Amino acid sequence: MTKGINDLQAARLEQALAARGLTKGQLASLVGVAAPTVTKWCKGDQAPEAHTFDRLATVLNVQAEWLTRPMLQAVSPPLFRSNASALKAARAKLEARTEWVQEVATLLSEYVDYPKVNLPRREFKDPEQISDADIEAAADECRALWQLGRGPIQNLVLAAESAGIIVAREETEISAIEGLSSWSEILGRPIVLLSADKANGYRSRFDLAHEIGHLILHRCIPRADERDRYNQMEKQAHRFAGALLLPAETFAREVRVPTNLDNLLILKQRWGASVAAMMMRLHALGLLSDEEKLALFKRRSARWGSKAEPGDDKWAPESPRLLRRTVELLVNEGILPVESLPRHLGFSPLDIQKLCSLRSNYFDAPGEVIDLATLRVAKADGRPVSPPDRKPGAVLSFLNFKK
Repeated sequence: MTKGINDLQAARLEQALAARGLTKGQLASLVGVAAPTVTKWCKGDQAPEAHTFDRLATVLNVQAEWLTRPMLQAVSPPLFRSNASALKAARAKLEARTEWVQEVATLLSEYVDYPKVNLPRREFKDPEQISDADIEAAADECRALWQLGRGPIQNLVLAAESAGIIVAREETEISAIEGLSSWSEILGRPIVLLSADKANGYRSRFDLAHEIGHLILHRCIPRADERDRYNQMEKQAHRFAGALLLPAETFAREVRVPTNLDNLLILKQRWGASVAAMMMRLHALGLLSDEEKLALFKRRSARWGSKAEPGDDKWAPESPRLLRRTVELLVNEGILPVESLPRHLGFSPLDIQKLCSLRSNYFDAPGEVIDLATLRVAKADGRPVSPPDRKPGAVLSFLNFKK
């Protein structure tokens, strides 16, 4: 190996390339080296010189020290909406971004306790084992565990985060993939990454419900590339999403039979689900026949087109707040100074803003905090440490810091 920054972690470099959507050739051009040189870096066969190493970190927009940190254990293989081979680079990018969410959440967890994971436990080994009745029962149990009642869910992101799910939502520039979910063994909790590209609150809620379905129904099922198996798992997650957002008894009671588009358009604002999603739910419940569903979809397309519906802008996309409020809490209480966060986490301020759903220019003027995460309380002789005596990383009840 040639002389240089020998601590460069080749796996870190590969991850950063994927997260940025860059090829080795593109990186070589930006850094000013030959393409085979980047290949050798990624294989660990050669180390960059000090000045080249700094240039590498600048081009990738990460902290230089971050490139030398040992890699964390990868998240579980996510199940993507699109399984086309042409999306290989896109899938790699989103998986890398999910691992960045895991890393941010892991580093912040040194100072806070996140809500406990509270999900129905299912141990299906094969999608063939899962019946429609199983899916309905899992959605009902999820509502019961989260104390959501049987009516509309006002904020699904908040409910999911309160149940211990790490949710991130950012613009991905990948329209074919609207969301993905994985389990983090390091955190002992699931992570959901949602696309914010389409800015449709109804679609985003359904995407999150869909991913929750995967997390519950398919946690113990190995990911596979077979199209039929993949499509079956997607249909099961779709059915779970409909059952979670639109519970059978209460939703069905509010639907006029025979139904029409105008009636469903009124219910759309109440239930926070698109007309298309409600039509599919009514079909799943046996309240629409195959012919009636097809006829309604044709009318919908003729009136509104296939991609949008009236009132799509009346339900703002729900913003994740767990990581955001964790950052705000640590900054406001002086546990982590705002200027040190990028260095501590290893990422650029812009990446931290995106991954943690912080407001624009947060690092120029940090804001205030409400709760979700809880500062870890250090104990001394069995008694909580009082605020004046605390050190960085010490514990306090989060409720004491409500604004």
